[in-house]
Amino acid sequence: MARKIRVLVAKAGLDGHDRGAKVVASAMRDAGFEVIYTGLHQTPEMIAQAAVQEDVDVVALSILSGAHMTLFPRVLDLMRERGLNDVLLTGGGIISKEDMGALQKLGVGTLFGPGATTGAIIDYVRGWVAEHRAGEVGTAK
Repeated sequence: MARKIRVLVAKAGLDGHDRGAKVVASAMRDAGFEVIYTGLHQTPEMIAQAAVQEDVDVVALSILSGAHMTLFPRVLDLMRERGLNDVLLTGGGIISKEDMGALQKLGVGTLFGPGATTGAIIDYVRGWVAEHRAGEVGTAK
């Protein structure tokens, strides 16, 4: 039986708004994913270390503070430093299309803004994992 997709849902920096992250985490659990939620006010270093310790397939970063152009690249760099080159960094928040494009050019996955459905996020994660981890993981319950 294939192991479940493991996702770390993280809130970085001083952003104290986590309702959306909790909704996404809950929907992912309902979809059969194993979800680890870091809680509020995590540093990029704490997030990258948790990704290593939890052996995740995906890091989903929620940023509503406007610091996405600093925090996403920092988390991505730290993930790469720790050898997590095969782990997806995705997420969402209040991010302009231009900034989404710039972050994707750096290696961040698809980002989701206001109005994105949990179904779209789950489908994206499943698709990414299926493409990058064929035969390794699934959505077994």
